[in-house]
Amino acid sequence: MSGKKSFGRFFTENAVVIIFLLVTVAAIPPSGLSLQYILQEMITRLGRNTFLVLALLLPIYAGMGLNFGMTLGAMSGQIGLILAINWNIGGVEGLAFAALLGTPVSIMMGYICGAVLNKAKGREMVTGFMLAFFINGIYQLVVLYMMGAVFPIKSPAILLSRGYGIRNTLNLEGVRQSLDNLLMAKVFGFNLPMATFLVIAVLCLFVVWFKKTKLGQDLRAVGHDMAVAESAGVPVDRTRIIAIIISTVLACYGQIIFLQNMGNMATYNAHDQTSFFAVAAILVGGASVKKATIPNVLIGVILLHVLFVVTPRAGQNLFGSAMIGEYFRQFIGYGVIALSLVLYAWRNRREAERSREGLRGGAAAAATAGAATAGEGGAK
Repeated sequence: MSGKKSFGRFFTENAVVIIFLLVTVAAIPPSGLSLQYILQEMITRLGRNTFLVLALLLPIYAGMGLNFGMTLGAMSGQIGLILAINWNIGGVEGLAFAALLGTPVSIMMGYICGAVLNKAKGREMVTGFMLAFFINGIYQLVVLYMMGAVFPIKSPAILLSRGYGIRNTLNLEGVRQSLDNLLMAKVFGFNLPMATFLVIAVLCLFVVWFKKTKLGQDLRAVGHDMAVAESAGVPVDRTRIIAIIISTVLACYGQIIFLQNMGNMATYNAHDQTSFFAVAAILVGGASVKKATIPNVLIGVILLHVLFVVTPRAGQNLFGSAMIGEYFRQFIGYGVIALSLVLYAWRNRREAERSREGLRGGAAAAATAGAATAGEGGAK
């Protein structure tokens, strides 16, 4: 019986990972793709997406859930890239310049987001999601009407023909894969972007180090119990704002890494799905609203994007339409988020019920012991 209970608990805690692994393995044979191609795509996407997903960790540690507001950081990174293209700064220098310009914008956006989320404690995820829509309207206003009219843009290649506003799609040829190609290694026939992986490794080390600092400990304390942390003298609101600011800045850098790998940028909607796919990836890796680790990030990115590679081809081979694979990919992404949140709520309810049963059992045992003691006293 205990074995069944332990297996059931293991399955419920890792249901998303297990289901996704089974679906991914089942989709590989119908896709007809070679193992070498899938592995190369997995390596490429691991370098492209991991930094963005790692940006979600600190708000989770702070008890703020999944930071859908990271889209604000993605928009900041895109503004930096637009200005880097405008001033014709290419290569790694162009990426560094975009990050330098995007940093103060993302800090400001992160502060605004953190301040708003502090007013909506307990509802951070939906608030961050809606805030991203609001800030997106401001981003569209700046990029579509103010760039070229208010903010000088000297490059005609990125301006609309009317003289203001940025074109729908920008060619990032000047910075295309400049970080990936900075230190490209070929191992067993696979291209490994070592410079990109090194940047990701540095971020992982930063997260591990940050958790051990005083601020990191405050962050964990706030995430565990805000009331207890505040009683212990931890500045709860300030700590939560710092977590969101760091997450937003990291999202800015992650979007720059993502777009330099893609080589082009959809000016007005490249950021739309940033938080959605990052959240889906970390949940696929076994994370929850309250708990996440670096291995969750790596496992999630691999599983999610391997499925993204094989499903369009599997849909083409099975049903004669690659669009079915695309629809399935969207369905899986939304489904993973919904399933993870439902399982998280269900587990919380079960744990609360167990705690209440334990308290009732303890109270009954104490009452029985008290009655027995009283009986022995009366007999004497």
